[in-house]
Amino acid sequence: MNNWPKSNDVLGSVNRGNAIESGLCTLCRADCQGKCETWLSSLRGREMLYPRDFGLVTAGSGNTTHVGVSYNSVRIQGNNYGAFGTPGENGDFLFTDVNLETSFGADEKTKCRVPFMTGALGSTFIAAKYWDAFAVGCALVGAPIVIGENVVGVDRDSKIEKGRISSAPELDRRIDIYRKYYDGYGAIIVQLNVEDTRNGVAEYVAEKYGDDVIIELKWGQGAKNIGGEIEVTSLDYALFLKQRGYLVDPDPEKPSVQEAFKNGAIHTFARHSRLGYTDLSSFDQVHDDFMSTVEYLRKLGFKRISLKTGSYGMEALAMAIKFASEAKLDLLTIDGSGGGTGMSPWNMMESWGVPSVLLHAKAHEYATRLAAKGENVVDLSFAGGFAKGSNIFKALAMGAPFSKLICMGRAMMVPGFVGSNIEGVLRPDRREAVNGNWDKLPASVAKYGHSAEEIFACWHDVEAKVGKDAMKDIPYGAVGVWCLVDKLSAALQQLLAGVRKFELSAISRGDIASGNRETERETGIPFITSIGDEIAHKIIDM
Repeated sequence: MNNWPKSNDVLGSVNRGNAIESGLCTLCRADCQGKCETWLSSLRGREMLYPRDFGLVTAGSGNTTHVGVSYNSVRIQGNNYGAFGTPGENGDFLFTDVNLETSFGADEKTKCRVPFMTGALGSTFIAAKYWDAFAVGCALVGAPIVIGENVVGVDRDSKIEKGRISSAPELDRRIDIYRKYYDGYGAIIVQLNVEDTRNGVAEYVAEKYGDDVIIELKWGQGAKNIGGEIEVTSLDYALFLKQRGYLVDPDPEKPSVQEAFKNGAIHTFARHSRLGYTDLSSFDQVHDDFMSTVEYLRKLGFKRISLKTGSYGMEALAMAIKFASEAKLDLLTIDGSGGGTGMSPWNMMESWGVPSVLLHAKAHEYATRLAAKGENVVDLSFAGGFAKGSNIFKALAMGAPFSKLICMGRAMMVPGFVGSNIEGVLRPDRREAVNGNWDKLPASVAKYGHSAEEIFACWHDVEAKVGKDAMKDIPYGAVGVWCLVDKLSAALQQLLAGVRKFELSAISRGDIASGNRETERETGIPFITSIGDEIAHKIIDM
């Protein structure tokens, strides 16, 4: 594992656990009292872009040595003249003039106010508990949100009759909350895995919600190469899940396991999903099955279909890009290692799959090759350990012009946790409803104030959008999402302005450089002093 610094004195951020490249901890807790950079950004928004204690300090970067190959070993190029996608004629521009709106889709474009989307928030209990914060926040900022796999299967109140869903209250709840605040920007995406396909999730969603929802096929994710998992602590619930058709480990129906659970030797059960395509053994079979599935979904009425793939090898990556493009899908999310998770085997998370920067560099290579043949190329979203504006910029540039969005899982969940904990303290009558974990405000929060208006730097921006009276219904976690997106958006605007790009669509691979020769070799991004060197010689020799 890379030894990323656990604290940043310039920003005043400190990681509770082991820090990773994104600035998050390897283990992100819902009850955390702070204060990593993302955690603090959920309160203070764009304030977290600048050194603290202005007037008392000066600051300087130590991030000038790049070892190995990662997004950290990629540098952002700056341009000192010119402008692309300018918002006016007079040449007097500010970084706030940068337009971050984006869109994706083959025939029908889905508009987004910001180039961010969530990872798949599925059947893990933490996704269910904090869904209101995530969904309302994403709807308010105009970002797509993904309902992940197995949500219906684990819902004890859902009804499956003759192999098909007839009632799915948790799925309905999640869709309806987002739709309540949806204003034409963003989207709600419902993911299908093998279990969901068997249970008829697509048919249910198509009949009840039609084209309000994007349906997503799932091949995998950057955290694991087997199906989704959750952990349960109830024998009764474990038996229910096995009856639903899941693999539950250890087997809750075995008398010896039941006895061990009764005596306290076993405390938990892991629920696993089936793997896809295990009955197929050739490229042609996978191709035909995929195209048939897409055709079936279109017959159900879905106009917008996406695909999520994980950090498999180059063959699977090429298949995902080729198949999604041929089928005219609307989005392909490519999730590199190490991606985050609700629950995946730790050894697998640490050791499997293609690291994000390598996977995304190859995705661009294959997409470019496809485009050179005159073929349609599906719009791309990159995932796999993003939480900082700088790496978001680098990833968008790495995949340009095909990359339209950056997918973030854990980073977009942190503000939901923080906000809910604050709401539980400031509104005790709401503590149980919002799943607050604190009895009082920790010093890391109280230093900013003792009211929501003081603590959340973006409170009044949210209020301006929904109205003062409506703020009573907005989860504090959703305000936290707004604050984090505010910080990431401002960071991206500043970096884009620095390369003289005032439209997100103008970003290109020429805006980034490799910080070492190994990164140059693996990504195809030229070494930093090679870029423009020939022109520089001409200038000197004039």
